[in-house]
Amino acid sequence: MTTELLKEPATVRPAAEDHDSGPEVRRNTSSVHTSDLLALAGAAAGGVSFTALLFVWIAPFDTILGFVVVAYLLFLGLYAVLVSFDENSVAVRDKVTAVLWQSLALCLLGALALVVGYTLWRGRSALVHIGFFTEDMSGTGPLEPLSKGGVVHAIVGTLEQIAISLAVTVPLGLACAVFLNEVPGRYARFVRTIVEAMTALPSIVAGLFIYATVILILGVDKSGIAAALALSVMMLPIIIRAADVVIRLVPGSLREASYALGASKWRTVWTVVLPTARSGLTTAVILGTARGIGETSPVLLTSGVNAGLNADPLSGPQISLPLATFDLVRSPQPSFIARGFGSAALLMALVLLLFVLARVIGGRGPGELTRGQRHRRVLASRRDAARMSRRAQSRGAQSRGAQSRGAQRREAQRRGRQPADAMPASGSPPPVDTASGPDPE
Repeated sequence: MTTELLKEPATVRPAAEDHDSGPEVRRNTSSVHTSDLLALAGAAAGGVSFTALLFVWIAPFDTILGFVVVAYLLFLGLYAVLVSFDENSVAVRDKVTAVLWQSLALCLLGALALVVGYTLWRGRSALVHIGFFTEDMSGTGPLEPLSKGGVVHAIVGTLEQIAISLAVTVPLGLACAVFLNEVPGRYARFVRTIVEAMTALPSIVAGLFIYATVILILGVDKSGIAAALALSVMMLPIIIRAADVVIRLVPGSLREASYALGASKWRTVWTVVLPTARSGLTTAVILGTARGIGETSPVLLTSGVNAGLNADPLSGPQISLPLATFDLVRSPQPSFIARGFGSAALLMALVLLLFVLARVIGGRGPGELTRGQRHRRVLASRRDAARMSRRAQSRGAQSRGAQSRGAQRREAQRRGRQPADAMPASGSPPPVDTASGPDPE
């Protein structure tokens, strides 16, 4: 009995399952199911129906905003009830929260589309004329048709002012952000506090500061350079703050690895920290550009309004697109209002173009190459491979030549030694045969 208990049980293989000969059905991994779509549609229809019943038959409400708000709240409530029939409480809260945030995002996107569409629609009559992009308003009166006059002077002023502002703020902003992260201390904390306070600086205060210091005290005339300095005061805190946050996200292990290889602190910043944070730094510059390119009051105080083209930012008033929009829209003439909306649409297109260019230039990850750079790298690798192949062939030929010359030298030496071994040298006695014994004499 004991022996039978100590025996190990025999291994039993499970029986082979009979698999269907039909094709395997692919599993659906999508998070959106038919029941969710039906619940959304039913909740939306129910919310609109109950709101219409409430506003038309029960309560004396007639505002569109109230109708939308009540319908949306009823939609959320009905959706939660419909989802609770199939899901537990955790899933219900998760889905209701997802619908809430997605609907808010859709609402913001709709508001943005409404603003852009309204601006394009009001400015469509001015945007269709070529002269709107190639002429200024120096010879255009209030009653002139839209085919005459344009905003080329405002385009030039905006580009020059924002270029000067970026030339001032980008180096200073990135250098200050690097200083705040790489040189910690009391002074760095003080500078960070000042930067955070200046991010909420009103634009009119920046314009008054440049007007009081540069124009009144230093005696500089109203010009594009003064407007660019005012915009720089607005853009600099935004760039510093955003770049500071981005550089903080660079892992410390990368710095430690660079230090372990013998690199200095500033060499590490230049070759490790800044390339790693390049995409975020580009975003910081974009945020600063968006803050400065749409400002009106600093340009109005420091540059003024002009109707003609002034391509010299160092002298004379120079208008920008936001200021031209403000100046044209406040006119009672429909043609000027259309030009104002056209200049606003042109400003939006210009901002979009700058953002796309900045994203293309700095949106790549650290170490990621562009298509042209990859092509040049492949061509350089091919040239290196061909050069190393030619060098290997040359070395092989040189080695074979050296071996051939060495073989010839050894053959010549061997042939030169054979006559010397066969006959004695001149003047030397003949060899004595010691094996034949002594001489008989």
